[in-house]
Amino acid sequence: MKIRSTLARAFPEKRLFLRTDGETRLIRLTPIVQIAGISGAALILCWTIVSSAMVVMHGFGSGTLYEQALRDQAVYESRLNRLAIERNARAREAADAYERLAAALEEISTIQSRLLRSEDRRRELETGVDVIASTLRKSMEERDDARLQAEALLARIGESADGLAAETTEEELAATLGFLTTTLASVAEERDDIRRTADAAEARLDEIAFEKRLEIERNERVFRQIEDAVETSLAPIKDMFTAVGLPTDSIIEQVRRRYSGQGGLLSPVVFSTSGEVNEDPQLLRAGEVMEQLREAELYRVAVQSMPFGYPIRGVHRSTSGFGMRWGRMHQGHDWAGASGTPILATGDGVVTFARRHTGYGKLVKIKHDFGFETRYAHLSRIRVKEGQRVSRGERIGDMGNTGNSTGTHLHYEIRTHGKAINPLIYIKAARDVF
Repeated sequence: MKIRSTLARAFPEKRLFLRTDGETRLIRLTPIVQIAGISGAALILCWTIVSSAMVVMHGFGSGTLYEQALRDQAVYESRLNRLAIERNARAREAADAYERLAAALEEISTIQSRLLRSEDRRRELETGVDVIASTLRKSMEERDDARLQAEALLARIGESADGLAAETTEEELAATLGFLTTTLASVAEERDDIRRTADAAEARLDEIAFEKRLEIERNERVFRQIEDAVETSLAPIKDMFTAVGLPTDSIIEQVRRRYSGQGGLLSPVVFSTSGEVNEDPQLLRAGEVMEQLREAELYRVAVQSMPFGYPIRGVHRSTSGFGMRWGRMHQGHDWAGASGTPILATGDGVVTFARRHTGYGKLVKIKHDFGFETRYAHLSRIRVKEGQRVSRGERIGDMGNTGNSTGTHLHYEIRTHGKAINPLIYIKAARDVF
């Protein structure tokens, strides 16, 4: 009763008389009806105000988010352009390094040829000097014998001059002395000729030794430059292998066994013409440099057949990484872009699958060496066939939206021996190499 009396005082009962066509109707507005009407009107007004505020705030928020998305896209595209420029620069540096290695190989081959020719000339001259020295010794011995014989004859002539005078005529003595004199002069002249020849040979040997020292110094500089170039080229590749945790020694040994005996940069150390390993320090140093170049070539062959490349060419953005997503394991990395964006093979290999495959949509699988496999899913077009051999950077398809996909993107996977691994590990590791 108190509540009713309070409501009656606050909202006194009102009567509305409505008259139409000669009829009069009475409407009583009790306090409760008035309160219900006012409350309903207030609720409608509040709902209108809140809804309007939400619409306005949403409009402001959408504009801000859109502008932020545009700014993020511009920053991301700028970063992608910088990365593309850096990647192209690394590719050019790698190509230049490979050309320098090829030029170094030619230089080493030239050095080896010069060293072998110099070694042959030195041996020939040493043999000639030995022959000349032997001939000189023999001639000097014959001269000494002739001189001793002449002295003995003169002594005998002096001791028995009377007997010789009786038994030998003066003409015979003169003829004998003339013969001895001519023989001694001939021996002396031959000795002088041999000595001059020996002096010339020794001078030539000194000249060859000087040239050899210059050649050694020049070769030392060349070898040092080649070793520095090889070390500079190999360091980032070795770091890349270390970053992804690959068994470098095992992989390089597999490549060595596979390409052993096929020539090119993988040719063995040069042997001497006698069939034995040459012990010349320069040739041994050249062999060591050849081994370093051979190791660099083995690394290049190994890296080329592994998925270290980047799978997309064109404007794109990263949308989903490797790991748990929506309670399930996401076994690859997603990049979004325009439909038809070129998709590239990330390493040399053979296409083992190129058709639709359930949730993957249009899918390409590539088998690489050392147990690696890459997958490229949701393509709009496949540009390769099963069994086809592809190279790193070759276009294999176009980005699309096939299969279980919520938008145009590429789903990229790397598997090793059937186990999925994070593709970004390989892409980031190769950033300073390619």
